[in-house]
Amino acid sequence: MTGSEPAADPKGCCAAVYGSDLVALLLGEAYHPGGSSLTRRLATRLALTGGERVLDVASGRGTSALLLASEYGCTVTGVDLAGPNVAAATRVARSVGLTDQVRFRRGDAERLAVDSHSVEVVVCECAFCTFPEKPTAAGELARVLVPGGQLGLADVVAVPDRLPPELTGLGAWIACVADARPLDEYVALLAGAGLTTTHTERHDSAVTTMIDQIEARLTVLRMTAADQAAALGLDFDRAPTVLAAARAAVTDGVLGYALLTARKPGTGLC
Repeated sequence: MTGSEPAADPKGCCAAVYGSDLVALLLGEAYHPGGSSLTRRLATRLALTGGERVLDVASGRGTSALLLASEYGCTVTGVDLAGPNVAAATRVARSVGLTDQVRFRRGDAERLAVDSHSVEVVVCECAFCTFPEKPTAAGELARVLVPGGQLGLADVVAVPDRLPPELTGLGAWIACVADARPLDEYVALLAGAGLTTTHTERHDSAVTTMIDQIEARLTVLRMTAADQAAALGLDFDRAPTVLAAARAAVTDGVLGYALLTARKPGTGLC
């Protein structure tokens, strides 16, 4: 895929790519900036407690869901559009003995097959920006929360009309950049779904750190598994240009990363 391709089916393409082995080669365990450290930061802001029912939307290969179950005692359901991710996460949960506490299933964030008012907490990391119908997705995240329930969102933030050409198009959409929005626009989208933002904080340096990690992995892959990576779709010639554009965008304040928590109106959890 190249940055000039049209975003005909960004959601389906994102699911296919993030369920592939190529992403695992480039990103390792954590598929979002900040990795488990920022997941723990988000959990702290949400004041998670044992026994709370958590829905992890776009749960990837289950790293965050398993962390929330093992370290915070939550009961977690992970939903992801990519079947390979669901299968991989389920295998890991089984291998670490957490199948009674964590389960994974395939699902669409814009049409969640989850009962209304059924979970205390929804977590969505580095995925909301890729949803084509963001108001619909925000409504779904709000719908499944109990009155007084909380949303924890971690996502790429951007100034869309200032993004360089290398960070637009379907390839950049998959990289969680092309349809990222400013932080205040996320707040407004959630407000439109009836959720009140309670806290925001920026972690732009996490994007730069992830770029560093990807560049290091690219160097290793070029030396040790170039043919395998190329067969999976990695363009070694184009990748440095895209990464350099992303790094410059962070420096210029055009691209970054943020945590946000929000609450659904209500007097208590049920």
